[in-house]
Amino acid sequence: MSVSNQWNNFILRINVNATIESLYKVWATRSGMESWFLKESIYVRATGEEIDQGHCVKEGDGYTWRWYGYPDEVTETGQILEANGKDVFAFSFGKAGNCKVRFYTEKGEQIVELVQSDIPDDEQSRFLYHIGCKTGWTFYLANLKSVLEGGIDLRNRNIELQEMLNA
Repeated sequence: MSVSNQWNNFILRINVNATIESLYKVWATRSGMESWFLKESIYVRATGEEIDQGHCVKEGDGYTWRWYGYPDEVTETGQILEANGKDVFAFSFGKAGNCKVRFYTEKGEQIVELVQSDIPDDEQSRFLYHIGCKTGWTFYLANLKSVLEGGIDLRNRNIELQEMLNA
């Protein structure tokens, strides 16, 4: 998928030494998301039933996410837009648009590709969602690689340290 370099979208790619199956699971399960990205990831079925730690979400499921470095009142809620069980995971991302993550092999390496699209194209959104989200995703994708390849979690867990790259 080719997305031009405009304010309403961006693409980030990183190679990670992990299987495509394990890459998918760190996005599509609560325990996976909490290992590299979130302080708390609550996934729920459309019926309202909470999904267990290691079970994969499905299209139409909802989420509530919280991050380290922010008060628990700071949450993002949304919906899983696509979850094919193997190599595509997509979700709504509040006012910041939608994110689609693909996992594939290129030149013998596993690639994680994140496309954030449908970003509003006004001055505030350019700063908050294009620049802000792109900066955040750059760190978190690097942390994903660090956790999966070396077991080192780079996230700041100290809420007293504010305006940190890693929180």
